[in-house]
Amino acid sequence: MQVPVRNLAGEVVEQFELEDEVFAVPFNEAVVHQAMVRQLANARQGTADTKTRSEIAASTRKMYRQKHTGWARRGSRRASILRGGGVAFGPHPRSYRQKMPKKMRRLALRSVLSAKASSSELIVVDRFGLDAPNTAAFASALKALNVQGRSLVVTADAEQNVIKSARNLPGTRTLPAGLLNVADLLSYKYLIISKEGVDRVQNIWGREKSGKEAN
Repeated sequence: MQVPVRNLAGEVVEQFELEDEVFAVPFNEAVVHQAMVRQLANARQGTADTKTRSEIAASTRKMYRQKHTGWARRGSRRASILRGGGVAFGPHPRSYRQKMPKKMRRLALRSVLSAKASSSELIVVDRFGLDAPNTAAFASALKALNVQGRSLVVTADAEQNVIKSARNLPGTRTLPAGLLNVADLLSYKYLIISKEGVDRVQNIWGREKSGKEAN
């Protein structure tokens, strides 16, 4: 698949060939959904905790006599139906981690990248080339690239000038190619990536080589 490569002024400077193994994969909705749920679950800390009635610091003395009060029988201040009492079925620390085979994770990422490429939401730029942080210049570049929505800016490696130029722009996030993930790709409409970033993505998530080919 060939896509146009643009400069920051929005002009097409060349055509670039994308690998079909990464950018022309049929969309697998089930695998993408599972990968998204897994990533969000693994991001949970699982530290929420409530006290049961056995953990509440309160007197064990019977609150009032059993009979002849006209009130309900009450044996402990720790009861869950009382204010300040224990929580009956509250959360406790636990792990929310989910496992997913490596091939399925790779397929999910390729599916989303292919969907971006087929829907013209993938924008390849030759280079960002910012000599210094400049938010106004970066905003002008996004406008020249006709970006009308939330955008994920991907570079081959972390570029501080790009990060600092984009961090104050609403709906814009920067990411190195090695940290590309399904959740960010689905959260942002446009994927703006440099040529070097595309090479890095294809190198990481391209066709897996067998042992003979690797040698």
